Amino acid sequence: MPAPTVAELEAKIAQLEQQLCQAQKLTALGELASTVTHEFNNVLMTIVNYAKLGLRQRDEESRTKSFEKILAAGNRAAKITNGVLGFARNRAPGFEPTDLARIVDDTLLLLERELTKYRVKVDCYVAAVPPAMANGNQIQQVLMNLMINARQAMPNGGRITIRLSYDAEAGTVDLMVRDNGSGISADKLPHIFDPFFTTKTGPDASGKGGTGLGLSMCRNVIEAHHGRIRVESTVGKGTAFTIKLPAAKNVPPPVIDMAAATPASAITSFATPVEPA
Repeated sequence: MPAPTVAELEAKIAQLEQQLCQAQKLTALGELASTVTHEFNNVLMTIVNYAKLGLRQRDEESRTKSFEKILAAGNRAAKITNGVLGFARNRAPGFEPTDLARIVDDTLLLLERELTKYRVKVDCYVAAVPPAMANGNQIQQVLMNLMINARQAMPNGGRITIRLSYDAEAGTVDLMVRDNGSGISADKLPHIFDPFFTTKTGPDASGKGGTGLGLSMCRNVIEAHHGRIRVESTVGKGTAFTIKLPAAKNVPPPVIDMAAATPASAITSFATPVEPA
């Protein structure tokens, strides 16, 4: 039997990487299922309680307020559903102009309960940036991985900063995720993108642990986008990951309507990229 050619081996590696990425996505969906179930239960309780309250009220003003609360809860349930469906949907494998602000918003919505449970606050600094040429599903998986890693680096709670900006000179849309957690030592930092390397000792209280594959796959995804991912970290002060993705050409930036958004209780949203004090 002839030995496989280099091209055949490269094709096999690419196929295995795709299968691994899909397996990680299914794992993330399984982890989200519990979170979303609890969140839906909270929404349903709100709807039921305000429906009962509205039935007891005689005056029109009180009933209207109950209906408004029920409507708001229903809209929130719809956003959660759309977020999960968007994460699970098999989008086209190619790249298209993608609104990263929407990706950030959807990811925060899905992770809201977990962040609140572990006492993690999020400061979100979002500038009006042009769309990035990206596969939205893959970038959301990368962002979710980075945020879960950041949360795990702060077992006693802390703060995550997300900053979305535009580097006009480089022609890139930049997405930064920074935590104020334990940080990564200088001897380990050069290896964090290596396959099977992990700084985690095992699953934490939430059941999430390190396979050593997450950051390696993140780098592969970003490089496949012709982008870059870099990391800075200081032990005891925290870690910052910055993703730089090519901006879509000749596409105007979206209008950010922060008033229309429904920020989570754990999230403070800012419409301009002002550095935190």
